[in-house]
Amino acid sequence: MPIWDFPVLLVHLFTWQGHQVGVLTYLVLIFVNTWMNWRGLRSLHGYGSPAEYPPVAVLIPARNEEAAIERCVRSLLAQDYPVFRIWVLDDHSTDATRIILDRLAGEDSRLQVLAGAPLPDGWLGKPWACQQLAQAVPADVPLLLFVDADTWHHPHMLANAVAGLEAEGADLLSTLPRQITVGVAEMLSVPIIPWSLWTHFPLALAQRWNWPLFAAAIGQMILVRREAYRAVGGHGAVRREVAEDMALARLASRAGRRWRMSVGAGRVFCRMYRSPGQVWEGFGKNLFAVFGRNLLFYLFVWLWLGVVFLGPWITLAGGVLGGWPVDLSLAASAIVLAAATWALTIHRLALSPRIFWL
Repeated sequence: MPIWDFPVLLVHLFTWQGHQVGVLTYLVLIFVNTWMNWRGLRSLHGYGSPAEYPPVAVLIPARNEEAAIERCVRSLLAQDYPVFRIWVLDDHSTDATRIILDRLAGEDSRLQVLAGAPLPDGWLGKPWACQQLAQAVPADVPLLLFVDADTWHHPHMLANAVAGLEAEGADLLSTLPRQITVGVAEMLSVPIIPWSLWTHFPLALAQRWNWPLFAAAIGQMILVRREAYRAVGGHGAVRREVAEDMALARLASRAGRRWRMSVGAGRVFCRMYRSPGQVWEGFGKNLFAVFGRNLLFYLFVWLWLGVVFLGPWITLAGGVLGGWPVDLSLAASAIVLAAATWALTIHRLALSPRIFWL
């Protein structure tokens, strides 16, 4: 086919009823899954306070986090939980992260700052940092809370998380933070991560029936029983995984451990990126690595999402303005379903409403 016939091929694609039905079916499936996750996953704040307050070790890996680390640590020091300590590992930062941490540690003895050891062969950076943090915790501390340095927390977060772990009888409880987005680049990119998890993973069913394939955790906040963490091998068992959080949850599920996902809106907040450059690095490099650096698969996913969410608009416009022989009701239904799925996700995860219009 000559290259100049490519627009003709696109017209045939978007007017083919089989294509329209396929897109609509896909959107129905992710809408149903979104609704089930809405109904099946509890909000972190809904767990209230625990019956008992076991000691907790809060563990934070930090590398070049001068813009976020103080807010994170201060929000954790302000927890209304009676028995906890914080360990932060400075992973060879080249900015003012260590200076800020040393100052904070001088103000509050509950904070201990560790210097990261050199990265061993066969390890990725974050699993190695988390492994060092876990090893630094005294043996009599039963709960480990891993949080990212770009998060901050409501004063009741820790009490709610421990209560959730108890109420669910879980070994691992992860929380979807409220993702804070400021610039346009952030709004166009960051929500894709929670949206993908919320719409494509049957989290409510997977945690109820303990399906390892769909077990999930968000590394921005994971509370785990130390006994269970050790039993599955800790971060050493996922040392080569880019998405070490997801791998850890699947490992726990395969070992028969009970895991739960909660919604952290109002309790856990995160701003992943602060500039277009950071967005590009995060999505151009890190997300690509999550896809196993498989370029064809990576491009296919983005192309498919473009077809699904832009295609119905093209079909509708072609039918109304260009006289294309299409079923306008299929295109309109696809647009409504796509919008409804995004609206449910934005509302439940407390994302910025402005995302809906971008």
